[in-house]
Amino acid sequence: MAARRACAAAPLPVVGFLRSTPSKPFAHLVTAFREGLKEAGFVEGENVTIEYRWADNHLDRLPGLAADLVQRKVATIVGNGLAVRAAKDATDTIPIVFVLADDPVKSGLAASLNQPGGNLTGVTFFGASRLE
Repeated sequence: MAARRACAAAPLPVVGFLRSTPSKPFAHLVTAFREGLKEAGFVEGENVTIEYRWADNHLDRLPGLAADLVQRKVATIVGNGLAVRAAKDATDTIPIVFVLADDPVKSGLAASLNQPGGNLTGVTFFGASRLE
């Protein structure tokens, strides 16, 4: 009789979702985030875990929340501008994805737009104004 080996399921990769804001007014972002992941083949609870951290506009909480995600050894951290600054201070090895309405070079998140360097990348929304 052959002995059966128990197969332990491999742990799911973990994505850290970090925001400086409260969760309720931004629930639509979580929905859009999940939908985007699903389009890329990642379904929460099936082949990826998402750890949510919300600072509820208490910016002094961001460093601790970011450090918690780093300690959890997440595969990547996704966040808004203020949260990403805390994540950048917490790790230089975990990939960080940002969404912000600011110049990432001017704000110190990237070395340049064409070669950001480091472990950060993201999407930014630039607006131009013209003075006459």
